[in-house]
Amino acid sequence: MWIDRVVELVPRVRLVAIKNVSLAEEHLHDHFPAHPGPPPRPAVPVMPASLIIEGLAQSGGVLVGHAYDFRHKVILAKINRVELSREATPGSTLRYTAHAERLDEQGGAVRLGVELLDHAGPDPAFETIGSAELMFSHLDQNMGAAGQAGVDFPAHNFVFGEQFKTLLRSSGIAVPGE
Repeated sequence: MWIDRVVELVPRVRLVAIKNVSLAEEHLHDHFPAHPGPPPRPAVPVMPASLIIEGLAQSGGVLVGHAYDFRHKVILAKINRVELSREATPGSTLRYTAHAERLDEQGGAVRLGVELLDHAGPDPAFETIGSAELMFSHLDQNMGAAGQAGVDFPAHNFVFGEQFKTLLRSSGIAVPGE
């Protein structure tokens, strides 16, 4: 999971989630490790842009999935546009805000923003660092129901598994079937 908590959910309208970036996360040690030189370079740990985009996608996916009580297998179908202006570093917090543009039985279109709070900065405040437009598909509606020969999806919802249910519970969101 690339979001830690959903802090606001207005069903079918908006979702706000946060991600705290921690030096304990292994991926930060690979981006970018110290180099002995010459010339020597200290480590510069950053959260890769691809993982920030994944956090955007997970936030949008929760909004789309919640609209139909997580009955469908929601997958990211298309990245229309993504812009990021800076990296996230350990000790910062990312805030993802997803706005539903379209939701229906086939999936959804979501407009998202990402902001960064640098807790070590001189004037801690959220700064906008990016935006995205993403499209999601209800996989079982668009492939299996379409009668595609040879396409068989598992009965369980492989996208919204136990880790996801834990995120919902800890965020105060009802888990379907419980």
